[in-house]
Amino acid sequence: MSELTPALLAALKTVSTATLCTALFKRGLRNQFIQDVRPIQSNPGTMVGEAFTLRYIPAREDLNPITVFQDPNHPQRQAIEQCPPGAVLVIDSRKDARAASAGSILVTRLMQRGGAGIVTDGGFRDSPEIAQMAMPAYHHRPSAPTNLTLHQALEFNVPIGCGDVAVFPGDVIVGDAEGVVVIPQEMVEDIAAEAVEMTAFEA
Repeated sequence: MSELTPALLAALKTVSTATLCTALFKRGLRNQFIQDVRPIQSNPGTMVGEAFTLRYIPAREDLNPITVFQDPNHPQRQAIEQCPPGAVLVIDSRKDARAASAGSILVTRLMQRGGAGIVTDGGFRDSPEIAQMAMPAYHHRPSAPTNLTLHQALEFNVPIGCGDVAVFPGDVIVGDAEGVVVIPQEMVEDIAAEAVEMTAFEA
């Protein structure tokens, strides 16, 4: 496994998701770009961090009342509290943006704890407030209904699917104005080196 060192992180911040997708394609990986997500900020910069994941399943009303938010061990709250500083929280919302994946309170807490960003294949509520935050956030579209309407947080830091892409904890997530790419952890050093070289060649 390749560790996301400060040097690797800095290198990845200098390359585009398009270049990274090409480097991954040359190694046979054709499906690493998360589909149908876009930055909520108009100029998100470049987001880089290791994946910390959260998985939602369809909500069942008897197990998902509003009172679950009072439980400090609720998986959604625990994912926010256990996501390491510098990591990107990636949420599997089953590409269902009819209810929010998270809102400004949770996103603010993640940012305060040092998160590098947040990605969902669903939607965010309080999106105007999130759009003003410094931490990059990616979603499909705004969604006002609370996540409990359709989503039940089940587990975190497990393999998930997000926008038709497999995401494993520790994979390296890179986002820019075009979207989000997932780099397998064991390949990140080689991919970063090639992407930097390609960027210099094309300049």
